Formats: sequence, structure tokens, C-alpha cells
Amino acid sequence: MAKSNSSSKINIPEARSAMNKFKMEAASEVGVDLKEGYNGHLTSREAGSVGGQMVKKMIEDYENKIK
Repeated sequence: MAKSNSSSKINIPEARSAMNKFKMEAASEVGVDLKEGYNGHLTSREAGSVGGQMVKKMIEDYENKIK
């Protein structure tokens, strides 16, 4: 796996694989061809749609839990 220069850090190492799986699922749902490692070929719109889908799913999950 390529080293990330992102300021986002995963504090629990065991969560890394779960977050990667979640990201790949979100990318698939919005039709973005996300690969393992570096994805410099993605446009800002594509990358943003993956992040947006992840946030949408997290909000839906939270709303379902508080009902």
C-alpha cells in the first residue's frame, strides 16, 4: 500500500482495512474506478463523490441508530 501524505490519521490500526473496504464500497456505489494505492488519475469531482458518499452513509447509519 502506498504511503499517504494526508493529514488524516487512523488512530486504531485495525480500522485501516475496514476504512479501505468502506471507501471501495462507496466508490463502487457512485461509479468511480478506485484502485488500491495511489489514485492520481481521479478528478476532484470523482474523489469528492467518494468522500461524499462515505459521509452520506455514515449519517444514515447514525440516524438509524438514534431512532
